[in-house]
Amino acid sequence: MASTNEKTDTYKPAGFSRDFFAADEPSLNVEMVAATHPGKVRERNEDHYAVIRRTRSCEMLLTNLPADDVAFVDDRAYGILVADGVGGAKFGDFASQLVLETIFQSASLATNWLMKFKSLDAQEVQQRIDAYVSRIREAFREHTEVDPEKRVMGTTLTAAYLLPPHAIIAHIGDSRAYLARGGILTQITRDHTLAQAFIDAGANQEDVYKCRHILINSLDGIREEVVAEIMHVELVAGDRLLLCTDGLSDLVDAAQIASILSSNDLQTACNKLIESALDEGGKDNITVVLCDLSEPLSDEKS
Repeated sequence: MASTNEKTDTYKPAGFSRDFFAADEPSLNVEMVAATHPGKVRERNEDHYAVIRRTRSCEMLLTNLPADDVAFVDDRAYGILVADGVGGAKFGDFASQLVLETIFQSASLATNWLMKFKSLDAQEVQQRIDAYVSRIREAFREHTEVDPEKRVMGTTLTAAYLLPPHAIIAHIGDSRAYLARGGILTQITRDHTLAQAFIDAGANQEDVYKCRHILINSLDGIREEVVAEIMHVELVAGDRLLLCTDGLSDLVDAAQIASILSSNDLQTACNKLIESALDEGGKDNITVVLCDLSEPLSDEKS
């Protein structure tokens, strides 16, 4: 009898519900714009981007409840992906396209999608991202086995998964994610380059300038170890989230990016970022994906 009581005591439905359900958090309205340009030097654009919205909704089919008493809220999640291909014009665009297509195919086979943020364990998030990275590496290896010339191809990947007011950032390479808040621009990601590794070790930035494009972490068919760096960002109304390739960040400094984001509407800001990189020489392909977070309209709150 004592053992039965012990088992009963370990079953705590209140505790289970806390683990099962996410907190009821204020939502944010999300607006997205994007643009890409080959620049003034490259003949082909090796950048690819995608913005995805996934929804989860309910529809009442039969009930005798009063209509005014039934209210479902549609859940919305957003995926933002930016990839900058490397390996020359022949394979760079193929690599960046392949990584996005593989993510789409893998997502369609995923057994579950994250649609609510609930203080996910860091290891669980890492496992989710690692699963996608593994599928991408398999796709790359399959192509290099068929066509050995494709061994030179590779790509960066910077992705944001938005569950407003939360964002999970996954990052491989030197495409960047920035957060603009109150006129201040913060770089969320850290470049996975040889130059940045030297800087982290104490080297002067000017001394390692020539190493700034040598990637030490990227997606390809031959690299033995690829690690996605993962960050969690809490968003507030008024924030702007920017994902871009180094065609922007190499030529337009943080102060100018911050000024453009804080003094223009979303589409104009996107256009001006591209124009600024072109004005500075447009030495590389330029891709910008810009997200604006704002308070939902009154009818969206109800």
